[in-house]
Formats: sequence, C-alpha cells, structure tokens
Amino acid sequence: MTEKLLMGNEAIGRALVEAGCSFISAYPGTPSSEVLEAVVDNLEDAAGPLHVEWSTNEKVAYESALAASYTGKRAAVIMKQVGLNVAADPFARSTYIGVKGGFVVVVADDPGPHSSQNEQDTRLFALFAKAPVFDPSSPAEAREMVTEALELSERYELPVLLRPTTRICHSRQNITLRRPVDPGRRAAFEKNPGRWVATPAFLPGLHAELNRKLARIAGEKDLYPRAQGPHRARCAIVAAGIAYANLADLLDEMGLADQVTLYQVRLPYPLHADFSHSLAKTHEKILVVEETDAVIEMQLKGHNIHGRRDGTVPGHGELTPDLLQSVLVDFLDLSPATLEKAPAPARGRRPSLCPGCPHRASFYTIRKTFPKGIFPSDIGCYTLGLNLGAVDTCHCMGACISQGAGFYRAYAQDGNDFPTVVVTIGDSTFFHAGLPALVNAVVQKARIIVAILDNSTTAMTGQQPTPQHGILADGSPGGRVVIEDLVKACGIGFMEICDPYDIENLSLRLKEADRYIRRPDGGPAVIIARRPCLMDRSNPKARPRPIPVKFSADRCTGCGICVERFECPAISLDAEDKKARLDPVLCVSCGVCIQVCPAGAISENREDRS
Repeated sequence: MTEKLLMGNEAIGRALVEAGCSFISAYPGTPSSEVLEAVVDNLEDAAGPLHVEWSTNEKVAYESALAASYTGKRAAVIMKQVGLNVAADPFARSTYIGVKGGFVVVVADDPGPHSSQNEQDTRLFALFAKAPVFDPSSPAEAREMVTEALELSERYELPVLLRPTTRICHSRQNITLRRPVDPGRRAAFEKNPGRWVATPAFLPGLHAELNRKLARIAGEKDLYPRAQGPHRARCAIVAAGIAYANLADLLDEMGLADQVTLYQVRLPYPLHADFSHSLAKTHEKILVVEETDAVIEMQLKGHNIHGRRDGTVPGHGELTPDLLQSVLVDFLDLSPATLEKAPAPARGRRPSLCPGCPHRASFYTIRKTFPKGIFPSDIGCYTLGLNLGAVDTCHCMGACISQGAGFYRAYAQDGNDFPTVVVTIGDSTFFHAGLPALVNAVVQKARIIVAILDNSTTAMTGQQPTPQHGILADGSPGGRVVIEDLVKACGIGFMEICDPYDIENLSLRLKEADRYIRRPDGGPAVIIARRPCLMDRSNPKARPRPIPVKFSADRCTGCGICVERFECPAISLDAEDKKARLDPVLCVSCGVCIQVCPAGAISENREDRS
C-alpha cells in the first residue's frame, strides 16, 4: 500500500475513484475546486469507466449525476455551499424520489467566510431537504466518509451529503492509497413513473417513506456519536467537523482530556435518536460546538444544553483554536490566566487584481468613461473592481445583469435622463447564470451596457476551462460554445469585441454602446472585453508582447492615478517625494500604464524592448 500526503480535497477525489464512481460532475468554487481535479489526476487508476465533467452550473451538474445514479451506477456531484443554492431545486426533490446507485453530494462549506458571499451551513440545508449529512474532522476521515456515504446511499436509496469545510479541504494528511474497485454495474434504468415522475398525488407517500428511512438511519448503531475521555463526566462537549479536532487538541494541551467527555458527531443529521434522548440525563452541563449554525444543538433536548443558541459559542464566524480556548475557559469556569494572549495579526495588503490583469484596464476605462455611472458586478476575481471604483453591487452569480435592469427601470420611471448602467460579468459566470438574465433584459428592453470580461478561463478557482474552450475536465477535446454566438442568439442589437488593453478604443466602443441604448429603438448593448488571463499557463496567448516601461521622475506630478485609480500592484508612490516608483519584479510589461498616466511620465522603454 502506498502512503501519500494529500490535501483534504485530494483525499476526497481519490476516495471517489477508489469507491468505483462512474460519473462525477462539478462546478468550481473555493474551497471545493480541487476535488474534481484530484479525480482527473487519478483517472488512470480507475477500475472501470469514469466520466468527469465541469458542468455549466451546479444545477446541471446535480441533475446529470443524479440521472447516472438512477441507472444503478455510483455517482457524485461536487460544489461549494452557495453552489447548493443553485442546485436547490433538484436537491430538495431528490430526497423524496431517491436514487438507485450510491449518490454522494460533496458540498464544501466556508466558515468565516474566506472566499464566499456568506457562511451558510449546508447541514441546515440537509435538515431542510431531509438528506443525511456526514461532517468530517480531518482529510483522512473525509476519505473514509466517501465510502460510508455511498454505502448508506445505496442501503436507503437516498442522496447523501458529505460536508467538508475550508480547513478540512485545504489541510494535508498522510493517506494510505487503496486499490480502486469496480462495482461491475451496467446501466439499467427501471421505468417507474410513480417514482421517477412523481406527480403531487405520489408525493405524500414518498414523503412518508423518506421519514421512515431517516428514522432507521437515526437508529444505526455505527452512527452513534463516538466518545473519548471519562464516560460520565460532569461536563460534556458535543462537537463535529474541524471544531471536534481542534477541541480534542485543546483539551489535551490544557490537561483537561481526563475531566471532560468529548463526543464526536459524524452524522449531524439525522442525529442518532438514542444519543439525543440520553445525553442530557448523563451529564450535568453540555456544550455543543459546531460550525456554522446550531444544527446538532437544535436536535438535542434538555435545559443544560449550551452553545450558539444561548451565546455560549459565538453565533457567527469561524471557530478558530484561539476562540475555542476562550469558550472552554468560560464553559468550564477556569481561570482566565489559562489563556495565553496572542499578538494581534498584522494587517495585510488588501486583495488586488494581478499585475497586467485585463480586468483592471476594463474597470479603469469604464469608470473613466462614465464617472457618474452605476456599476453592478458579479462573483469572481473581477469583484476586486470595487478597488477601482467600478463595482457598486455584487450579490450572487448572474445577478449583475438582473440588477442592472432593475436600476435602469427604477431611474427610467422618473424620466429619460437615466444614468448609464454598466454591468460587468466574467465569461464563466456568463455561462453559469448570465444567459437567462440577458434574455430577460432583451425582452424587457433594459437599456444597460453588459460588459462581458472574457479572460478565457475560470480564473478565481484555478483556471478551469469554460464552455468556450472546447476542452473537457480531463483535457480531451469537447464541443465549443462561443460567447458572441450566444449573445447574438439572445437578440442583442449592439455587440462589440474589444481588447481591454486598448483603453482608447474600449472607451470609444463604450460611448457607442451608450448612444445605442438611448436610441428610440435601443435596448441592452454588449461589449466583450477579451484578453486571456496572464495566470493561465496553458494558454499560449496569455502572455502579451512585452512593452517595457520607464518612469520620468521630472514629469511625474504625484497625482496618484496609477496607484489609486488604476491600482497597479507594480507601481507605488514614494513616501518622501510622492513620485511613482516601479517594482520590476511585479511588472509584467503590459504597458497599459502608459495610457493611464495623464502627465506622460510613463513611457515605452524602447532601449529595453525584447
């Protein structure tokens, strides 16, 4: 057996291959993105046929994998917590209808949050939809739970959730690799309209059967919470996920492991029936620690239960070891001296678009062209356009176009002199959720400019291919869908494709678009700002022809536009003479700053031209 140091996501991906899954789909999103990539890395070891795909969104990914499980084959779908919102419709119905082959839904949560628009708890979603959910406390446990989830899914013909969190997804642990198995199943879909079609007349019966399944799962002996420490200690702690792992370490470090009973809940929903009935009778004082909401706590009974609901544990944010230590001191009535004060972390530099990022040029031009405009934007690295004053709203994937239309309509009701609304949306997000909103904008004649920032990749989550690439998840060729073809098919009357590095031309096209939307026969206009992401090493066009620049200190006025309005990380203002300075290590020689400097202090260094 080979042992390998794996990240949590890599362990999950490997486990899906080892368990004999035949169909695995995903949509990328931090902290889940590496799971499917790990599946691809292990494809050669698969014991049987395995299809992998980056789907256009989470709903499509869910529905495709679900159908594969209907045939009796093992399947999985992977997403982050807010991705489950997109897949909510098929997810909530699939618990009623069920599955045939094992079907695991890997949803990575982001307590904190570190890279998400909220810190919602997928375990609450599981409770809402009545789906069993496993909560791993380590990469190794996440790997084991993949097999458990698939087996539980097949035993009860239910979709089963696996819910790792950011600290599990991105931490590393030695994992012993196993030989992948081939369940040896051939597709055999058994027609049963009463189940698979399930009109409302069938649903009460299916709901009743679902409740019976959950009651049986809640009684499974192997899913009873595991205890460590004294059996009947006065104080007990009930924990799950990474919070359990942190607490186990803290109790040991603080010399309390032999004084407190620590329970690990591996299946937060449905919580084992006997455990919820007996816990409060066994211990005088019980603390429930879980991220992010009170899923376990609300299933327990007794006046001696403490946790998020009574404020003993903070009701928001990540449960870091430092915070948990403070909670333990209060709960166990220890001396505050037990706590060691850690120095406050130094404030870091705020996130910024990469040097040479084409989005920076787009945002700079949009704001300069329409200084009084309204700028709805979307989810992606381009959300950082807020630093350049060109992002006013960011809600959820695809919302920018709908919100842009809403802004236009609200102002248009007051007269014809409406502000220019420029929506910015990435190419991957456009495929994910932008199309329906663009169709609606055309139908409703929303006079907005939609700027599709096409950097030819899903940059924020690790350079996954978009449908425009014509490349599948495993690198093999696939079908190709071109953005401008979709835009035309939506009925857009004005569309221009521009290089964002050419600020003057992009500004001219934006002004043309503004004139178009204000015409009597006008409607929404689309600008496709196209230039590859510089970080995409697989794209030979990502690196532009270098334009070395030089600074003329005597011409620099210290206006700060290159630093504050353009926000290039490679340029700074000297604290003493207030002159611009270039960091040659960070500079990628894109040359856009030459067009930005109003004083002409930045110019092309022809002597250094390569």
